[in-house]
Amino acid sequence: MRTVRLGIIGCGLIGREFASATARWSHLTEMNVRPEIVAVCRRHPELLKWYTDNFDSIELATDDHRELLACDAVEAVYCAVPHNLHEQFYCDTIEAGKHLLGEKPFGIDKPANDAILSCIREHPEVFVRCSSQMPFCPAVQRIGDMIEAGAFGRIIEVNTGFLHSSDLNPDKPINWKRTIAINGEYGCMGDLGMHACHVPFRAGWRPLNVRACLSNIMKVRPDGEGNSVPCETWDNAVLLCECVDGQTGETFPWTMKTQRIAPGEMNTWYLEILGTRASARFSLKNPRLLEVMEYGGGEQAWQKIDMGYQTAFKAITGGIFEFGFPDAILQMWAGFLYELANARPLKKFAGCVTPEETALSHRLFTAALESQETCTTVALPEA
Repeated sequence: MRTVRLGIIGCGLIGREFASATARWSHLTEMNVRPEIVAVCRRHPELLKWYTDNFDSIELATDDHRELLACDAVEAVYCAVPHNLHEQFYCDTIEAGKHLLGEKPFGIDKPANDAILSCIREHPEVFVRCSSQMPFCPAVQRIGDMIEAGAFGRIIEVNTGFLHSSDLNPDKPINWKRTIAINGEYGCMGDLGMHACHVPFRAGWRPLNVRACLSNIMKVRPDGEGNSVPCETWDNAVLLCECVDGQTGETFPWTMKTQRIAPGEMNTWYLEILGTRASARFSLKNPRLLEVMEYGGGEQAWQKIDMGYQTAFKAITGGIFEFGFPDAILQMWAGFLYELANARPLKKFAGCVTPEETALSHRLFTAALESQETCTTVALPEA
């Protein structure tokens, strides 16, 4: 079995989730590749102790990402840093010859994303992907199989979104995701949008234009020191796109929502596809439930399917048991390393977001900003 020796840059919440996933690798039963964490980097080194206490394989713990990238033991890097650092850190990683799994939005804005993709083209030997774990849920894998099989017929409408209410409390102190200088002008679209775009983009459904309605609901927040400061970024976004199906050339509407202030929502990712022959919908509100309606000319009735642990990458967990967030992270890691080791994804919807898909998201979000400013429908430019 091939071992890929990993470095982690940015060792916060999701970095620890990734590290924990590597510790569970024996959970997967049919992999021909495995990860080993050998280096970690964080500007504030107090969190590095958790890594060194729990992973004996770590050879280097540093506060300088360049030191990690110069380490010969590191073959691939997971990088989770604020959006304003994406361009520098991702390009540094690629130029160092390290394979990269980066975080969305893959650049604070379109020029930054353009620079990252240019760097990738200059280093074709480096394997690069973007993180988005939601499509690895068993129900979404089943929907992906239906898309591949053409089960939906002509697409009538698609609705996707990622909603939570963590910013509903006006007394929540401001953080970097609420400042344009660090998060970027996309606001919630940059933070949450790739999750809502992943399945439509992988299906080959391309937005032709967008009409955006963006909301900055909490305009000030406390700074934790007794002051109120501007809260600059968009809290909520609703995008209505005219999409084209790359297989049929037919167009259909796609509505996408990314909301940080969605009352009653904890962490709700959802997908709904309506077609002439079949329809399907899934929401993390009920993560075991997949709803499917097949239409052959008679009555229309939704079938409720109780999904278990039916994953793309086989695991020791019995099929009747529940699938959760740590499992999605493990499956996404498996998707990244499987494609790195085998030069192809296990199947179409079991691969991580490609750089080209991040570029499409930037064209969409940039057009959405223009749409909001001009109150018009804005066409997306070609790649």
